[in-house]
Amino acid sequence: MEKLQALYELQQIDSKIDKIKTIRGELPLEVRDLEDAVAGMETRLNKLQDDIASLEHYINERKNAMKDAAASIKKYEAQQAKVRNNREFDAITKEVEYQNLEIQLAEKKIKEAKANILSKQELIENSAAELEGRKKDLKVKKDELQDIIEETQKEEEQLLKKSEQAQSKIEDRLLYSYHRIRSNARNGLAVVTVQRDACGGCFNKIPPQRQFDIRTHKKIIVCEHCGRVLVDASLTGEDQVDPSSN
Repeated sequence: MEKLQALYELQQIDSKIDKIKTIRGELPLEVRDLEDAVAGMETRLNKLQDDIASLEHYINERKNAMKDAAASIKKYEAQQAKVRNNREFDAITKEVEYQNLEIQLAEKKIKEAKANILSKQELIENSAAELEGRKKDLKVKKDELQDIIEETQKEEEQLLKKSEQAQSKIEDRLLYSYHRIRSNARNGLAVVTVQRDACGGCFNKIPPQRQFDIRTHKKIIVCEHCGRVLVDASLTGEDQVDPSSN
């Protein structure tokens, strides 16, 4: 009987903790998802800004290359006036043509880089606006969660201590079974009362002989259908109630 009483008391405590967590609902997950989304968007914005900085550096390099090419053209043109034969003149002319092609290519690359920058700047503007909206959503959810935590934290801490104390009174084998059943039960109930000849967890009928065994408190009886530990209402000090009312 003491084992059953301890298990039932632990179930009552853990059910109250479950209720507090239910009040919080999906908020912790929503907050975590929003935090991940904000972090991801910030990383993307930083990447876009780095890309723009790299493109601007590339543009400066192309501009410097154009200046070098222009200086080379000026030098070659000066040399053309001093050539002694057609072969030297043709060689210098080819160098001038090559440097002009380098300038044209640099101008094309600069134009492409500037278009890329404009595209990334547009992405940054759109992403920044979306990020601002996500940050506002995150703040609302965090404030909401914090309010709930402040309201329930003290009670939860007290219940967690009581749960630890209650668990210390139960042998390891029973405690393991209790947690296993709780983890598999949709409502977290591992210990339930017999209510109107039925299991208080799955509401399946319990045979009379099995009910008698439960009332004697001589051993731990589990429901044949759901595996929950069964206790009778007299052990808990409760009146029997209709399970359909739950």
